[in-house]
Amino acid sequence: MIGSTAPGDPSVTGGARSQLARWGVATGRGTRRLGRRFVEGWRRSLQLRVGVTTVLAAGIVTIVIGVFLVDKVSGGVLRAKRDAAVDQAKIGLNVAQDVLRPVDPTFKAAVVNAQSDISLRLNPSSAGTFTIVLLSRAGLIADDSPAAHAVPAALRRVVQQSTIAAQYAPIPVGRSGPRVPGLIIGETVPSVAGQFELYYLFPLTAEQQTISLIQRTVLLAGIALVVLVLAIALLVIRQVVRPVRVAAKSAGRLAAGDLSQRIPVRGADDLARLGRSFNDMADSLQRQIRRLEDLSRLQRRFTSDVSHELRTPLTTIRMAAEYLHASRSDFPPELARAAELLHAELDRFESLLADLLEISRYDAGAARLESEPADLRGVIATTVEANRMLAERHGSEIVLNLPDAPVLVDMDSRRVERILRNLLGNALDHGEGKPVLITLGYDDDAVAVTVRDHGVGLKPGQASLVFNRFWRGDPSRSRLTGGTGLGLAISLEDARMHDGWLQSWGEARRGAQFRLTLPRRAGHTLMHSPLPLNPDELDEEDE
Repeated sequence: MIGSTAPGDPSVTGGARSQLARWGVATGRGTRRLGRRFVEGWRRSLQLRVGVTTVLAAGIVTIVIGVFLVDKVSGGVLRAKRDAAVDQAKIGLNVAQDVLRPVDPTFKAAVVNAQSDISLRLNPSSAGTFTIVLLSRAGLIADDSPAAHAVPAALRRVVQQSTIAAQYAPIPVGRSGPRVPGLIIGETVPSVAGQFELYYLFPLTAEQQTISLIQRTVLLAGIALVVLVLAIALLVIRQVVRPVRVAAKSAGRLAAGDLSQRIPVRGADDLARLGRSFNDMADSLQRQIRRLEDLSRLQRRFTSDVSHELRTPLTTIRMAAEYLHASRSDFPPELARAAELLHAELDRFESLLADLLEISRYDAGAARLESEPADLRGVIATTVEANRMLAERHGSEIVLNLPDAPVLVDMDSRRVERILRNLLGNALDHGEGKPVLITLGYDDDAVAVTVRDHGVGLKPGQASLVFNRFWRGDPSRSRLTGGTGLGLAISLEDARMHDGWLQSWGEARRGAQFRLTLPRRAGHTLMHSPLPLNPDELDEEDE
C-alpha cells in the first residue's frame, strides 16, 4: 500500500526548513570563504587588481558610450520614421480632401467607401505600409476594427483642434493579430458636408528590429572591447610584473644569504636599468660583507691569539703577585696596599682573559655543547653555594623557591651553572643588600629559572641592552666584584646553544628579574615559559 503525506505535515515542513537552513549556512560559509580568498588575492596579486580595475573602468566607459550611441541611433531612426510619416500625412491630405468632399459624414456606407478609396490611393508610400482609420465628427467610425479603437483619446483631442499630431502607441496587426509598437499620425480633413479625422497607423516593427540589432551589436562589441582591453592590460602587466617578481625572488635569496644571486638583464629599458642597479647593489653588498667577514675573522683571530699569548706572562705575574701578597705583612703600609690591589686586579684580569677566550670560541663557532640529563636543582644549589661568601659580603639573603621533586633536563651542566652564576652575581652586586629570590618552574616541555633582586633595577630601554658586550647600566657605580662586562653576553650565548631563552625585566628602584628558559629535551623548540618574566604577573596569580 502506497502511503501519502498531507501537504501541511509538520515533519515535512520541519525537514524542509532544516534543509533550507543547512543550505543557507553552507551558502553563507562558501560566500565568506570566496570573499576572504578574493580579499587575499586582491592584496597579494597585482595582476588581479589591474584586471579588476581594467574591467570596471572599461565596462563603465563602454556602458556610457553604448547607451549614448544606442540612444542617438534609436532617436535618429524614430525621428526619420516620424518625419516620413508626417510628410506622408501632408501628401495624403489633398487626396483625402478630393475623396471626402462629396461624402456625407452621417452615411456609413459612403464613409467606408471613402476610407477604402483613400487607402488604395496612398498605399504603398515612402514611409512604409500603414493602416488608415477614418472618423467623423459625428462619432461615426468607417470600420469597426481593432485599428479604429487603437487611436488614443488624447491624440483625438489634439487633432480636433485642426492640427497635425503624432503619438507613439501600440497598434494591432490585422484584425486578430497582436499589438506592436507603432506611430499614429492624425489630421483633420474638411469636406462640404462636415469635417473628418484621418489617422495613419504606422507599425514600427522594422524600426524596432533595427534598434534591437543595434543594441545587440553594441552589447557584443562592448563585451569584446572589454575582453580585448583586459587581455591587453594583462599582457602589459605581465611584461612588467614578471621582472618585478624575478627581482623580488632574487632579493629574497640575497637576504637569505645567497650573495651570488643576480638578475638577468636584457635590453636597455627601465626594467633593464632596474636589473642593473639591483646587480650593482648586490655586488656592492657582497664586497662589503666579505670585507666585514674578513675583518671579523681577523678580529676574532687577534683576540684569540692575544688571549693565548697573554697566558704565559700572566702565569709569571701571578706567581710574583702571589709571593708579594703573601709577604705583604712585612711591607710598609703603602707597599702592602699596593700588593693587595695588584692581587685583586690580577684576579679581575684573569677573569676578563677567560671571558675573552670564551667569546672568541663562540665567534669562531668552535663552542661545543656536552648535553646530558641532570637535575637542575643540583646545579642551582652548587651555584648558590659558590656565591655564599659574596652574598655575605653584600649582606643579602638568597631565598630559594624550588620544587621537591627532581627536575631532569638535557643540558650542559657547566654552561648552565655559568649562566646562573652570572645572574646571581649580578643580582647580588646590584641588589643593595636586599634578598635575592631564585625560583624554579617547570612543565612537560620546558623549565625556567628566575633570579629576582630588589635593588636599583633597570631604566626604560635598558632591558634590551644588558646582554651587549661591555655594557654597564651605571659606569660610575663601584662594585665589589668588578665585573668584566662580558658575563651576560656569554650567558646569552650559552642559553642559545641550549635552544633556550635568556630574558630580562626591570624597573627603576624596584629591582630586576632575569629568566632562563630551557627545553627539557634536547632539540625541542620552545613555545612558552613556565614562569612569567614580569614578577607582578606571578604575584597576581598567587593572589
